[in-house]
Amino acid sequence: MIRMVKFVSIPVSDQDRALAFYTEKLGFKVATDQQFNEKQRWIELRIPGAETSVVLFTPEGHENRIGGFFNGSFASDDVMKTYETLSARGVEFTGPPQKQPWGTFAMFKDPDGNQFVLSSR
Repeated sequence: MIRMVKFVSIPVSDQDRALAFYTEKLGFKVATDQQFNEKQRWIELRIPGAETSVVLFTPEGHENRIGGFFNGSFASDDVMKTYETLSARGVEFTGPPQKQPWGTFAMFKDPDGNQFVLSSR
C-alpha cells in the first residue's frame, strides 16, 4: 500500500542557482545529484527531519510551470521564527506571517519566482 509521498518536483530554470538557494538558504541536504540527460541533472534534496524529498527538475515541455504556485505546503513548528531566520538569509517573503483560525502561514519565493506556503498548525 502507499505509505508516503517520496518526492515532489520543483520546476527550475537554473539548477545550480536553485541548488544554492535550497541548500544554503533553506537548509535542505543533497541526497542525489547526478546527470539525468544532456540538459539536466537529477537533484534530489532531503528536508531535515522529513521523509519527503524535493527534486529540482523540470520535465521537458513543462517549462511553463517555472515561477508558479507550489501545490503543497512546507511545515514549520514556529512560522514566525522560521520567517525571521529565512528573511535574514535573504529569502523573499510576500509579506509577514499571518495568523488564521487553522494556524499561522507565510508565503515565500525561490529565485525562479516559485511561490511556497510555510505553515504551522
